[in-house]
Amino acid sequence: MEDKYLSVTALTKYIKKKFDVDNHLSNVWLRGEISNFKHHSRGHMYLTIKDDNASIRAVMFSRQNIKMDFQPENGMKVLVQGNVSVFESTGQYQLYIQEMQPDGIGALHLAFEQLKEKLTKEGLFEQEYKKDVPAYPNRIAVLTSPTGAAVRDILTTLERRYPLVNVLVVPILVQGKYAKESISEAIKKTNALSDIDVIILGRGGGSIEELWAFNEEIVARSIFDSTIPIISAVGHETDFTISDFVADIRAATPTAAAEIAVPSKKDLLEYTRQLNRMLTTTVNKHIHHKKQSLQHLQESYAFKYPKRFIAEKEQLLDRLIERKQLSISRFAKDKHDKWSYLDKRLAYNNPERIIQIKEEKLRSLSNQLKVNGKQTLERNKAKFSHQLSQLELLNPMNIMLRGYSISYNEQNQLITETKQLNVGDNFHVQVADGKIFAEVTDLEGKNDGD
Repeated sequence: MEDKYLSVTALTKYIKKKFDVDNHLSNVWLRGEISNFKHHSRGHMYLTIKDDNASIRAVMFSRQNIKMDFQPENGMKVLVQGNVSVFESTGQYQLYIQEMQPDGIGALHLAFEQLKEKLTKEGLFEQEYKKDVPAYPNRIAVLTSPTGAAVRDILTTLERRYPLVNVLVVPILVQGKYAKESISEAIKKTNALSDIDVIILGRGGGSIEELWAFNEEIVARSIFDSTIPIISAVGHETDFTISDFVADIRAATPTAAAEIAVPSKKDLLEYTRQLNRMLTTTVNKHIHHKKQSLQHLQESYAFKYPKRFIAEKEQLLDRLIERKQLSISRFAKDKHDKWSYLDKRLAYNNPERIIQIKEEKLRSLSNQLKVNGKQTLERNKAKFSHQLSQLELLNPMNIMLRGYSISYNEQNQLITETKQLNVGDNFHVQVADGKIFAEVTDLEGKNDGD
């Protein structure tokens, strides 16, 4: 019996072949919005193209997307061209994209904005990294096309404004496929030179496609890494490139770049004339002042009557000497008086004298201590004898010798009342020479007769 059942693989292959031979599906042009975008580590792009009512899965392999000048992202509206086929492993149909471009905005413009945003976040446009252009450069490197109008404008302006400067023209490609590598390499080689003070990088005006080399990331990073200040002069005043933002100074035109790079010969000459006038005025004032000083000296008393002046100075000198001698005498007397005072204090505080006084005081105190000790001892002896006599009077043993005794119960407690004992209780009586043990046979209290 013939088997009419197909395998899933066979069915999928059949459907895939139908898709692949369909002329309408082999070259599809779609307009839609990107979602579920994923850029794989191997370079392939996986995404979904959708509109308001439907969606289709899509893939764009790295060999196709490497040529793109912008980075796709979710929500971006795009125009794509490719073919529809079936991915056999999952049985899903999908769009294999060959080309992609933004819908409603140019790809170059989008790439410009994306790179600008990226470099802004990295800080390449920050003012803190901008280098100052020297006021009076000795040598300037001009990186531009050797045949364009820009190089003529730059060289003419430099010669007119500051003929002292030495100019090195470094030829570069300013547009085309290899322009970005040419510009980047020229910047690096110029930085390797030791005598370059400023770099002018530029070209004349053109379309965004013609200026695109100056919007490349490799060029921007070469400008940022340059140790030599760079003036960017790309296109006309209304043209802006990434190079303009990352350069140390942006000039509206190549001519403006040359004007920024060097001072004006006319301005320098005028400044020199001003300095010359200021110097002449200062020198004349100084000469006039010295003439006045000389005239003042010529009219002075000392200059007219030198002998009288010397005599007065000699008299003044004598007075100063007398005052000095008097001052010295007073100073010596003050020092002598102070020395005498210190000598007396030293004699008064002589250690031998102090020791002698202390020894005499020690002997006096020692004698007084002996007397006071003896008197204290006698008083304490008399007091002790008195207290001993009082103690003897109160000694119970002495009282017992006169016929008294003390009674204690069996618990060795002092008996002071009859109610502490009962008939039959044992007790003992302490007398002067011992104890008497007894038993209670009868009790008679103070109140028994009542």
